[in-house]
Amino acid sequence: MQLISDQIAGYVERSSWIRKMFEEGIALKKQFGEDAVCDFSLGNPDLPPPASVKDALLELAEDADKPFFMGYMPNFGYPDVREKLAAVVSKEQGVSVPADCLVITCGAAGALNSVFRATLGPGDEVITPTPFFVEYGFYCENHGAKLVPVPARELTFELDLDAMDKAITDKTRVVLINSPNNPTGAVYSREQLEGLAAILEKHNQGRERPIILLADEPYRFLAFDGVEVPSLLDIYDYSVVCSSFSKNLSMAGERIGYACINPAMPGKEALIGGVTLTNRILGFVNAPALAQKLLGKVLGSTVDASVYDARRKAMASILDNAGYEYTMPRGAFYFFPKAPGGDDVKFCASLTEEKVLAVPGTGFGRPGYFRLAFCVSEDVILRAKDGMAAAMAKYK
Repeated sequence: MQLISDQIAGYVERSSWIRKMFEEGIALKKQFGEDAVCDFSLGNPDLPPPASVKDALLELAEDADKPFFMGYMPNFGYPDVREKLAAVVSKEQGVSVPADCLVITCGAAGALNSVFRATLGPGDEVITPTPFFVEYGFYCENHGAKLVPVPARELTFELDLDAMDKAITDKTRVVLINSPNNPTGAVYSREQLEGLAAILEKHNQGRERPIILLADEPYRFLAFDGVEVPSLLDIYDYSVVCSSFSKNLSMAGERIGYACINPAMPGKEALIGGVTLTNRILGFVNAPALAQKLLGKVLGSTVDASVYDARRKAMASILDNAGYEYTMPRGAFYFFPKAPGGDDVKFCASLTEEKVLAVPGTGFGRPGYFRLAFCVSEDVILRAKDGMAAAMAKYK
């Protein structure tokens, strides 16, 4: 007797490699002890939230006995928090973003799904460069659409604009990008994004529905070596930015984020209204009241990004020492090296034998590579040195 749909049964069968490796890590730690296993499988930031978060929580606790303290609010979020968020987003994006162009959501995932529900219909297509965050395909299929992966360039993972141009059809409704990128750490340059915008504008000629350029940006705060993370808002009018505070405030489990509709978008009011509605009818209703109130007090705070930079350099040293081929990540907290021997699943199994956990690139739509998340302590990274070298030695 089958209790779930065929579609969900299929999803379970090919469920996330990230979670599989995370669960394998739990088993290994139970068998050998926490200190024996180097777990780089999950992008779960270990840094504590900024001190302002604790202070804000204590302040909020004083108001917890007031009527409607955690009651309903407009589906787009508390107006005062929306105003404060508009100021922060305007500064980050370098474009004046009014509060009414923002919808506060249940994380970036809630924002993406709300935008997809508002813009996609059955048979529509969403183009994204590979490798990509594994959930994107599921999000598209939630709304009857299809994800169309287009390989980014080898090793550097820059956009292949010619390939993306050729992938666009009359079914293309959205182009989805993630920069800084999970799993590669790539950051798309302004030149690349302007080239992509020119391609979309060419294809928009004669279309009834313009192609939406959707940016997933939870790692915007984390770029290294002075690298610019360009804003799409001044590059392409039909752009939407989705983001969260999972990484820059280390509040991944709190599920708070937003969708920002470009204030320059012609007819933007329809999309803003649509996203506000879909935020409700998808079952989110609104972003959590406590998370919104907390956000209103701590906006502008961030974790110490220099800690991640030190970890990035430590991981690079270990990879260099063992002879791995990779491109230094320009942002986010991931490395995406080539898998020795070419079989990423087999190589990750070799790493597991050395009590080092990584995620095969197959899980991100890009076989032949593997992902290492360096949002763990530097001690764990340094402890992986021998295991990383031993796994590589098997292929030399």
